[in-house]
Amino acid sequence: MTGSRVVALGHYQPAKVLTNDDLAAMVDTSDEWITSRVGIKTRHVGGPDEPVDELAAHAGAKALAAAGLQPSDIDLVLVATSTAIDRSPSMAARVAARLGMGSPAVMDINVVCSGFTHALAVADHTIRAGAATRALVIGADKMADIADWTDRTTCVLLGDGAGAAVVTADPSASDSPSAPGTPGGPGIGPVLWGSVPEMGNAVRIEGTPPRFAQEGQSVYRWATTQLPPIARKVCEKAGIAPEDLAAVVLHQANLRIIEPVARKIGAVNAVIARDVVDSGNTSAASIPMALSKLVERGEIASGAPVLLFGFGGNLSYAGQVIRCP
Repeated sequence: MTGSRVVALGHYQPAKVLTNDDLAAMVDTSDEWITSRVGIKTRHVGGPDEPVDELAAHAGAKALAAAGLQPSDIDLVLVATSTAIDRSPSMAARVAARLGMGSPAVMDINVVCSGFTHALAVADHTIRAGAATRALVIGADKMADIADWTDRTTCVLLGDGAGAAVVTADPSASDSPSAPGTPGGPGIGPVLWGSVPEMGNAVRIEGTPPRFAQEGQSVYRWATTQLPPIARKVCEKAGIAPEDLAAVVLHQANLRIIEPVARKIGAVNAVIARDVVDSGNTSAASIPMALSKLVERGEIASGAPVLLFGFGGNLSYAGQVIRCP
């Protein structure tokens, strides 16, 4: 079995920015109220002429360009999203068509906020099994389409965007016992994933038209108490100590969740992604988008170990340690 690695990243957000002051003109809220409770200052929102697959395709095109690959080089497209309105064609099929790909396998993965880390694991496993050699993995969500703009507890959280990763086979990492980020180590470490099905209703996208709702306090307690030990187990499976991580990229749900969870993981020397401040909660897009921005700004060295850890809808989670492209 061959290993796999992330070789390039890309991200995209709509041009329109919605500030806290803008929201204060729509619902009973304020910049102080939003900042103190969730840490968000701005979020990007797409218009009716910017569908999810367009956001995804822009991010995917940037990742392909960064990898020096042509669309025809890709044989697997995975799009993690929970805001696809149509059942078929899938977002992955529409992205492949927009990018002019040849005949890749195309699949959507809906695990809401942990969708990207689930999709990345699927790409890694598929490449390891020899069923693909180059994958385009995208997290894309248009949360503005499902927001209840009359509910000040949820609409202040949400934003739109997409992040993408190109994943390729890495024969040099085959069956290596080394940790990600070490010479010869795998580019993508083993995934640890799971869920709490009996609490799945704590985060919901339901109805016609679909609307986002959540039990905020239940999610907060679960995330801040139950997830840090699981994230440490992700590091253990990867054979790396938390203090040796170069960066931690958690699902960008809420700054009041990100900061205590990162602290409890024990990644004392790591850069902590805080893209939620500028982008809001973009669901499946949040991890690849935040990681792409950190890499673009040069805040993580190439080859350094990075913990990716998604959590949220379905009260599901998935995480792995990767080697930074």
